[in-house]
Amino acid sequence: MIILGIDPGIANTGYGLIKAESSTLNPLGFGCIRTASNDESAQRLKIIYDQLVQLAAEYQPELFVLEDVIFNKNVTSAFAVGEARGIAKLVAASTNRRVYSYPPAQVKQAIVGYGKASKRQVQEMVKILLKLKEIPRPDHAADALAIAICHARSHKVLQLSGRHIHS
Repeated sequence: MIILGIDPGIANTGYGLIKAESSTLNPLGFGCIRTASNDESAQRLKIIYDQLVQLAAEYQPELFVLEDVIFNKNVTSAFAVGEARGIAKLVAASTNRRVYSYPPAQVKQAIVGYGKASKRQVQEMVKILLKLKEIPRPDHAADALAIAICHARSHKVLQLSGRHIHS
């Protein structure tokens, strides 16, 4: 199964693609879609849309996995992240792929085994789990890979238990 993990954001949308076969996880690609702060919001969202469409065409992931939005004190930032999430969902729907999402604590639990793990701990484990020579950069790409790994692990557990996965 090829999984596209997405860490949505208006300025930086991280992405990470993995292939999950049995208990093996192989990285296929990762990076960050960057937009300029002086561009209009609609143009920035179009850039994210176009690049996610391109990634979906190139790698043919079976599904998209997003990190849930955690409400913070910066409402403007939360709205912008929500818009980027909406774009990712639109790309998934327009390419007939399912979308799953996980809260940050569940991602940390799946990667490190501790729901309050530090960003650095998660990055180190992503490096180890994917047998990478160094921590994926930028941070948004490492986060996206962690989200994809979380789904690969959670999907397997839920399949084995016979429970359904909610998207």
